[in-house]
Amino acid sequence: MSRVALGFVETRGNTGAIQAIDAMLKTANVELVKRVEIGGAYVTAIVSGEVGAVRSSIEAGADAAAKVGELVSTNIIPSAHEEVFELIGIEK
Repeated sequence: MSRVALGFVETRGNTGAIQAIDAMLKTANVELVKRVEIGGAYVTAIVSGEVGAVRSSIEAGADAAAKVGELVSTNIIPSAHEEVFELIGIEK
């Protein structure tokens, strides 16, 4: 079983989310697995990949989002359990 990291950037507003996604994908070898509009203008972008790549991409995405909008939070799960993937509706 390979270990896959998940990274999350949550913003308030779509512009910050788009900037974060662009920066994350340009910074490291990660895959955008999901973008979720939660409601109340909150948007979460989820990326996956190796731990180091996810960590770098989340840092870049957070910086980019904060420059143009409201960064709410970031999180990295270094070795996500298979049930986490099922919970958020993505394949490992």
